[in-house]
Amino acid sequence: MFSSALKSFNSNINSNYTVASAPRSTSGPWRIYDAKKKSTGKAVSVFVLDRKSLDAHSGSLGRSSASSMKRATEEVVERLKKEASSLARLRHPNILELVEPVEETRNGGLQFATETVTASLSSLLREKDEEERSGGVGGRPSRYVREDGEGGRRRREVEVDELEIQKGLEQISKALEFLHDNAGLVHGNLTPDAIFVNAKSDWKISGLSFSSPPDNSTKPSSVTPINISEALNIDPRLPRSVQINLDYCSPDFVLDSNLNTGADMFSLGLLIIALYNSPHTSPLETNSSVSTYKRLFSTPSSIPSLSNSFLCSQPLPKELKSEVLPRLITRRPAQRMTAKEFQQSSYFNSILISTIRFLDELPAKTPKEKAQFMRGLTQVLGSFPTTLLEKKLLPALLEEMKDRDILSLILQNVFKIINILPNGRRPFTEKIIPRLREIFLPPSNAKGPPERDPAKESSLLVLLEHITQIANNCSGKEFKDDILPILLLAIESPTHAVVDASLRSLPVVLPVLDFSTIKNELFPVIASVFTKTTSLGIKVRGLEAFVILCGGSLDPASNNDGLDGITNNAIKKSSSSALDKYTMQEKIVPLIKSIKTKEPAVSMAAMNVLRQVGTVADEEFVALHILPILWTMSLGPLLDLKQFQAFMELIKKLSSQVEADRTKKLSELAGTNGSRTRGNDDFMSFGAAGAFQSNGGSDNAEVDFETLVKGNAIGGATINPMDSGWDSTPAKAAAQVPQNTSNKPQPATFSWSTPSSTGPAFSGNSGSSMGALKPQQAPAPRTITPDLSRFDALTPTTTQFSQPLQPTPLQQTSSSPPPLQPQSSYNAPLQPLTNYKTLAFQPPPQTQTLQSLQSLQSQPTSIDWGAAATASPWANSNAPASNTSLASLGNSMSSLSMNQSRPAMPSQPSSFSLPPPPGPPTSSFGAPPPSAFGMPGPAKPASQQKSGLDAYESLL
Repeated sequence: MFSSALKSFNSNINSNYTVASAPRSTSGPWRIYDAKKKSTGKAVSVFVLDRKSLDAHSGSLGRSSASSMKRATEEVVERLKKEASSLARLRHPNILELVEPVEETRNGGLQFATETVTASLSSLLREKDEEERSGGVGGRPSRYVREDGEGGRRRREVEVDELEIQKGLEQISKALEFLHDNAGLVHGNLTPDAIFVNAKSDWKISGLSFSSPPDNSTKPSSVTPINISEALNIDPRLPRSVQINLDYCSPDFVLDSNLNTGADMFSLGLLIIALYNSPHTSPLETNSSVSTYKRLFSTPSSIPSLSNSFLCSQPLPKELKSEVLPRLITRRPAQRMTAKEFQQSSYFNSILISTIRFLDELPAKTPKEKAQFMRGLTQVLGSFPTTLLEKKLLPALLEEMKDRDILSLILQNVFKIINILPNGRRPFTEKIIPRLREIFLPPSNAKGPPERDPAKESSLLVLLEHITQIANNCSGKEFKDDILPILLLAIESPTHAVVDASLRSLPVVLPVLDFSTIKNELFPVIASVFTKTTSLGIKVRGLEAFVILCGGSLDPASNNDGLDGITNNAIKKSSSSALDKYTMQEKIVPLIKSIKTKEPAVSMAAMNVLRQVGTVADEEFVALHILPILWTMSLGPLLDLKQFQAFMELIKKLSSQVEADRTKKLSELAGTNGSRTRGNDDFMSFGAAGAFQSNGGSDNAEVDFETLVKGNAIGGATINPMDSGWDSTPAKAAAQVPQNTSNKPQPATFSWSTPSSTGPAFSGNSGSSMGALKPQQAPAPRTITPDLSRFDALTPTTTQFSQPLQPTPLQQTSSSPPPLQPQSSYNAPLQPLTNYKTLAFQPPPQTQTLQSLQSLQSQPTSIDWGAAATASPWANSNAPASNTSLASLGNSMSSLSMNQSRPAMPSQPSSFSLPPPPGPPTSSFGAPPPSAFGMPGPAKPASQQKSGLDAYESLL
C-alpha cells in the first residue's frame, strides 16, 4: 500500500499535468481525460484504467479461486501495458501519438498520455444512435447536445457524415498499410473502440493490445506473438472491453486459427458496414461467444454478402457495395484487397477526398504544385463540412504558413474558412491571431527596420482586404493588441499598394478602437506618412483618412453637412472614436495648410477634410483659418469650373455658418443687457448715449429729455424723453407734448427764415447731407429750463438785459428779405455763431421736427440789433464790449458743438424774446454756466448735463 502511494506521488503525469476532474470520453476499459502540461500549457489526453473495473464482474459469478482471478487480472493489465508500449514504438501520422509512457496509479491501475483526442469512434457511434432515435420531424436527426465533465453543454465535436467516413476510412487504411508493410504486425482487434478522433478530426488507430506478427513472418519484431486460443478464450469474469471482440473478427482467425494481415481487412469491412448501419453496430452479433460465431458462418444468410446487402439496414454507397465490400467480406484471405488497394478504389475517387489526401502530402510537394493547389482549394472549400474545415483543413493550412512563397494564397483560404464556419470567432482568436503575429510582427530583439519582403507585403494586402472579417471575429482589446501593430506596420510600408490598402481600411478599424488609441497611436502614424510621402496617390489617400478620422465618410451621399437644410437620416453619425475638435484644428488643419502641390485631386481631397472640420470647428477658427485656406486652394491654376464651383459652394456655406453663429451670439449678448441696451440705441447716432439720463438714474432717456427741456416732471410717470419734435409721427408728438395751461408762463416762440428756397444743409451722424427744407409750420411752444446749478459765482449788475425779452410778432413779407446785417461791430462774432449752427444742430429723424423747421424757414423774421449793441457783461474786460461779447458766445457754442451733436440751426437768425428762466438766478443776466461755453467747471452726472441745444436756447 505504501509503495502504491509512493508511486502515485511520484507520478510524472500527476506532477506535470493538470488533469480534468471528469472524463471526456471512454474507449473500452479506458477513461479519457483532458489535461494540460503545467510548464507549456500544451493540451493532451490522459488514458486511465481503474483496476476496480476489472474486478466488478467477479462477484456475480460465484465463488472463484482467488489466485485464478488475480492471474486473469494480471494478464489483462499486462496486455493493456502492451498497448501503450506499442504506441511508443510505432510512429505514424495515423497511429495515436504517445506523449507520456504508461505508469501505474495509486490503486494499481494504469495511465498514459497521448495527443489530444476528442472522442473514440465507438462513443461517436453511440451518440449518433441516440441522436437518430430522438430524431426530428421527417426522420431528420436533431443536433445532439450533451453535458461535458465540467457541467457545461457542448455540441458533438465530430459529425459522422459521408465525407467524414470517407476521410477516416482512408486514414485507417493508411495506418493498416504501415502496420502490415512496415511494422510487420497484425492489429488483431480492429473495432470502433480502437479508433480515436484527434483535435484535427483525423482518425487514429490504437488498441494494440492484441497486435502480433502474422504467421510465418520473416520480419524481425519486438512484439510478442499472441496465443490465438488464449485470446479466443472469453473469460466471463472480466469485462468484455478488455477481451477480443468477436463481432469484428475474421473467420480465418476464429475458425481457422490463422493470423494474417487479411484478418484486419475483414475487420475493416465489418467496420465500414457498422458506420452505415443503423444502429451503428457490426452485422455479426456473437454476444462474445465463439459457438455463436461459428453458427453464423455456417448459414449463408447470416453471413454479410452482396446478396443480402451485407446485412446493412441503410443504403450503402454504390462503390462500397459493388466494388469494395465484396473484396473485403470474403471467406478467403487471399481474395481480400490489401490496404493500399483499398485506398486506390473508386470509393475514394472524389474531389474532396483527393483534396484531403493532397493536403496530407503537401509538405512533399513542389512549390509550383503547392501554389496551384492553394489557388484551386478556394473553389472547393464550400463543399466541405464545417467540422472538417475547422478540425482538418484550417490547422493544416496554418502549419503551411511558414512557407512565405504561398503565404498570401494560404491566407485567402484561411479567411474563406472563417467566413464559412458558423462560429469562426473562436478558431480565429485561438489559432489564427497567434500565427499572424508570429509571421508579420518582427521579433522584439530585432535591430533596425525590417528588410523588404515582397511575399510578406502581398500577404499584408490579403490581410487588409479581409479587415472587416478580422474586426468581426475579435474583440476590441484583441484587435488593439494583436491586429493594430500589423496595421501600423502596413501604413509605414514602403510599398504604396500596402499603404493605400491600410488607409482604406480605416472605416472598419475606427469603430473597433477606443478614442485614446486612435489619437495617440493611429493618428500620429498616418500624419507622419502623409507628411513624408512624395506620392500624390498616398497624399490623396491620407486626406481621405483624415476625413474618416474626423468622423466623416467617403460616400458622396453622406457628405451632406446639413448647411443646405437637407438632412439624411440614413447617414451614420461620427463614431465616438473620431478625433476631438482640438486635434482637428491644431493638428490636421496645419497639415493641410502646408500642402504645396496644386494638383486638383489633392485640393479636392483637402476640401473634403476642411468641410468635415468646418462642421465642428468654432466660427472664429473657420473664419480665420479654414476660409483663407479654401480661398487659396480655390484659386489653384489647375482647377476646372466644376471644381472651382465646389470650392465656392463650400466657402459660401461656411461663411453663412459663421454669419449665423456670430449673429446668434451677438443677439444673445445684446439680450442680456435688457431694455437699457435698447433704450440707448437711439442715442448711439448722436455719440452721447448717457447725456440725457434723469437725476433719478432712470434708463428711459425719452422721459429724462422731456423732463429736462420742460423743467418739471410729467406726473411722475416714466415716459420717453424725446419731445414731440423728435417723434416719427405728428400724432405721437402731439400725444407726448402737454398743452399749455393758464398758470404756466407762455413759452417763447422762435423761427428761422432763409433768403432762398434752398434750405440749409443738415449734417447727420453718417455724414450725409439732407436736401433743402421747405418751411411749413411753426414749432410747438416749449418751456426752457436751464441748469444753473453749475454756474460759477458772478457779480450781478443791473442792465437793460435784466428784464426778460418780450416776443415780437412775426412779420410776414411779400418776398424773402435780404440777409440781415447787424451792426458792424457784430460782424465778426456772427461768423462763428453761424458755424456752430451748422455743426451742432443735426437733423432730427422725426418728420414732425423737419416740418416744424421748414415752417419756420418760410417766415421772415427781424431782430432789433440795436438793443443788442449795448455793452454786454459777457464780453472780455480787456476787449471792447461791442465786438467781443457775441464773438465769445459764438466761439463757446462752436466748441460745445464738437462734444454734443444736435440738429443744425437755420443759417439765418430769427427774432425772438425769452421769458425769465425759472429758478434762483446766479447772475443778473441769467447766464448759462461756464461749462456750457467750453469753460472749465465741476463735473456733473450725465443725467444733469445739458446739450448744446438746451444751453443755447436758455441763453437766447
